[in-house]
Amino acid sequence: MGTIEIVSLIFSLLLRAIDIYMILLIVYILMSWVPASRETKFGILLGKITEPYLGFFRKFIPPLGMIDISPIVAIFVLNFLITRGVVEVYRLIIASLM
Repeated sequence: MGTIEIVSLIFSLLLRAIDIYMILLIVYILMSWVPASRETKFGILLGKITEPYLGFFRKFIPPLGMIDISPIVAIFVLNFLITRGVVEVYRLIIASLM
């Protein structure tokens, strides 16, 4: 297995991990619609995984009445900025290896 294949595998796993984290964020957000769901063991575990990331955005984006839009911004940032950043770093590394 060559260097390019190893780098490709690492970045593929990283992008897959970002996808999984995004799914966990969406599940956690949807759980807010069912009041008791966040009190389950799964809800508590999901909160421990997602709240540090969501909390960062909640510091800067106040709720609009009863609606908290910070999760939308958090998902947008994760999907577009971080994922695109990872892809660009991958392209730079691959270009330097060739």
